[in-house]
Amino acid sequence: MAVAHIAFIWVAAAVVFFLLVLGSATFVNTYKHRYDRDPFVTSVCVIALTSLLATVCLLPVDIALVSSTTDNRTGLKKPWATDHVVATILLQLKIVYYSLYSLNALMCLVVVPFAYFLYEEQDCETSLAGRIRGALKYCVGLILLVVIMFLVGFFLPVASGMNGHLDLDYFKRLLMENHGERALTFITGVLLCFGAICFVIYTAPGFALLPVALIKSAPAESDAHITKARQELLEIQEELRIIGDRAEASSGFRLSDKDRRSVEILQRRERTLLRKVRLDEEERQHTLMLQFKAAMRPFKILAGLILFSLATAIWISMLLTVIDKLKNSPCGARCGYILPHIEILNPINSIFVLASKLFPLDYVLTILLVFDLFVSTVFGISFVGIRFLWVTFFRVRSGRTRPQGLLFTTVILTLSVLAINYALPMIIAPQYGHFGGQVYCTKMINGSTRADCTDFPQFLATCTESANTKICTPTVVSTFINRVTLNFPFFGAFAFWAQFVFLGIFIMTAITSIIRTPKALGADADDDEFAEEEEEEESLLEGSRRRMGTAWEDITARITPPQAIDSRAEYSGLP
Repeated sequence: MAVAHIAFIWVAAAVVFFLLVLGSATFVNTYKHRYDRDPFVTSVCVIALTSLLATVCLLPVDIALVSSTTDNRTGLKKPWATDHVVATILLQLKIVYYSLYSLNALMCLVVVPFAYFLYEEQDCETSLAGRIRGALKYCVGLILLVVIMFLVGFFLPVASGMNGHLDLDYFKRLLMENHGERALTFITGVLLCFGAICFVIYTAPGFALLPVALIKSAPAESDAHITKARQELLEIQEELRIIGDRAEASSGFRLSDKDRRSVEILQRRERTLLRKVRLDEEERQHTLMLQFKAAMRPFKILAGLILFSLATAIWISMLLTVIDKLKNSPCGARCGYILPHIEILNPINSIFVLASKLFPLDYVLTILLVFDLFVSTVFGISFVGIRFLWVTFFRVRSGRTRPQGLLFTTVILTLSVLAINYALPMIIAPQYGHFGGQVYCTKMINGSTRADCTDFPQFLATCTESANTKICTPTVVSTFINRVTLNFPFFGAFAFWAQFVFLGIFIMTAITSIIRTPKALGADADDDEFAEEEEEEESLLEGSRRRMGTAWEDITARITPPQAIDSRAEYSGLP
């Protein structure tokens, strides 16, 4: 029975992993540029996204496995859950977790930058070997940075307690006690801090804007909107005619600098409006699609209301948890605000604890929550853009994201998901993230032996950090994150205080978006840019077609025999 239950949990995880691969591939293929694409960049993005999503989706598997060792009726360990079996389960989970964390760090710090520089080195005159050498040259600094972080994490925590005494026994203890685990926790802590920044900048506004956008979304290009666009197009054409007449009346048919700037602005706006009108005409040819969109409108509003309610519940739960940690943590910033047991009721945590008793219900809820946070982060990236202050480097749009922008997006998502992986078991659902639905019996026999609470359910208590560890088994992910915050308190304090910033940005964005719907990066600017980009692409494609047609005519002229030419001329009536 135990083997079958554990096997079922791992099979469910394998199925979800397969779905994550499909989802990552679909996401990348949806957002990558229609013409400017690179197979290696696409592959790297798919692998990185699959790895980071698998890391956070492993949480319910972790909880289900450790919770399966405890009998919630008796409050004791199940007969098959010996110390050896529990240690084996934890070791398996630890291997999977550490492999995924290492892969995430490697992809974020080395592989994705290598793919970026390899794409930038692309040139018709440069061979593949030359491009690889050029990309490696730029990645040397990042590789050295990874090595330095590994060494700092490997030596610093243990060396701080050696009082300067270094000998052969010190290095033996270092290798025996550490096994690189401290180094991995240090690198993860560094990435967690950067992830908290991305979590605040992108996930917070996206988490508030996504439901509001669904609720306020209007039908695509209504009749009134298109009529207004056509009227504005006529006005622009009239203004261009007036400027042309004025230039024709002047001597030399020359435009003034002011008129030249006005013509450029009007022509850019004209291209945008022509594109809107053309897309509307193409869409109106597909009446079934229009009817489908109109029918889906109520469901979009309903989905928006559900997501807004969920976001509000998560916001309240996070606020209650951070207040609880800030008020009741026994060690405060020195341990990353670890809380031995929850003092303030958390609604999301209570729902997940109840759902954990009906696996895979909690697995489904966790995946839906992770998907909501992931899509909110993507929506936030699309809204804010990849920028530094007011300078926008890349814009993330469906079918229009350049390979460089796609790689930057992958790095931001990787860092953000690391912060999500911290927020889920530590802030959003701390009890569920640490012990799932495990309980233990507090009734004692003869003061030393724990009784069977089958007949005494009033003595069953929820497992906490201060409970008996022989019965209550903490999850591997909570142990790993606590190890990060204990070994390096700065990382834990930074991630903790970032939650307050997240809550503040979320509430400000939500209130602002309800009162006044923001335009994502300026819709008009995007339309102008996309219209110019589309015009340039169409001109390049038309030029390629002409060159191909000319080359084909040259080839056919060379291989066509003179008799065939004479016969065609005679058939067509030509002399």
